[in-house]
Amino acid sequence: MDLRLSPEHEAFRAEARSFLDDRLGGRFAKVRGRGGPGDEHVLFDERWAWEQELGRHNWIGLGWPTEYGGRGASLFEQVIFYEEYARSGGPGRVGIVNEGLIGPTLVHFGDEAQKRRFLPRILDGTELWCQGYSEPNAGSDLANVSTKAVRDGDEWSIHGQKVWTSLAHWAQWCFVVCRTDPESKRHKGLSYVLAPMDQPGIEIRPIVQITGTSEFNEVFFDGARARIDHTVGGEGNGWKVAMGTLAFERGASTLGQQLGFERELGTITDLARRNGLTSDPVFRQRLAEAWITLRVMRFHALRTLSVLEHGDVSRETSIHKLFWANFHRGLGELAVDVQGANGMIADGPIETPEDERYPLDLMQRLFLYSRADTIYGGSNQIQRNVIGERALGLPPEPKVV
Repeated sequence: MDLRLSPEHEAFRAEARSFLDDRLGGRFAKVRGRGGPGDEHVLFDERWAWEQELGRHNWIGLGWPTEYGGRGASLFEQVIFYEEYARSGGPGRVGIVNEGLIGPTLVHFGDEAQKRRFLPRILDGTELWCQGYSEPNAGSDLANVSTKAVRDGDEWSIHGQKVWTSLAHWAQWCFVVCRTDPESKRHKGLSYVLAPMDQPGIEIRPIVQITGTSEFNEVFFDGARARIDHTVGGEGNGWKVAMGTLAFERGASTLGQQLGFERELGTITDLARRNGLTSDPVFRQRLAEAWITLRVMRFHALRTLSVLEHGDVSRETSIHKLFWANFHRGLGELAVDVQGANGMIADGPIETPEDERYPLDLMQRLFLYSRADTIYGGSNQIQRNVIGERALGLPPEPKVV
């Protein structure tokens, strides 16, 4: 990848920066910097309105083909936008599953009718999606899915349970990996089904996290219905489609994610200065190591993106996930350490739209939320297996019988 900015790239950056500064400095100033780790419950309606504002100005689906409503932006242009979004304090996206997961999946695997039905409502931010992958016995081992879908005329009848379903209590649709061949095992006989959430036969139960909030949910399917023609990729091809979705999860937005980490580090460093810790050699070393690690992470992400242009990046993305997850968890620990004894006292309440009070400040939320970084999106153990087998050519891990 040529990392030099062309005049066209500079113009694109100026356009993105102007839009973000104008909107987040005006009508949407209230959501600026909100909705991040441990803060995902706040100002939902306002952030959903922000999602639709992005859609009105064609800032959703940047890299999608123009024939499906996207901008057809290059990978470099997508990186530029995500960087500017992070720099401007863009709020946590309520449509992150829409644009980052189901949208690209439909572009690549959906039929024309599915694209016409769903892509416009993703691009304008009016419908929200959640991901029906993990189950109590199928977390990182997705091939162990037991949720089943039984054909009933021109519909599926879905039975089973999904867990750790982000944003399910807000979503209108869920893409559900389920077993449509009752005789199949492992990755065979799975299908990728699109199911409406607002219907009988679906129960959503929130999972309260250690931050006191409930981004995640359990979802129970008891005869919920989905149309047969809403099976992406065709019956029995769910594993291929599901793996495609996971590949889309780690792309150009990683550079924006790192700028978010950089903003967090800046806040931590400012607090360390106020608390007189920048003269402490141990804290100086920890702060310096965090700064250096962010730079290394950026260069690795750029290398990964250059590979992304030429095909499979499963090895590189696993390395990147392992790297940033460990870094961010450590950053959370540094955040509360610079607070000293105050870090153990919950006395900075924030209010949710439901007027519930969670007495945690930014540093405490960062610490608690980042404990899960090494688990979700593929645990450290799974990433090491992928690196060992696909990057180093080691034999597969022995299966426990």
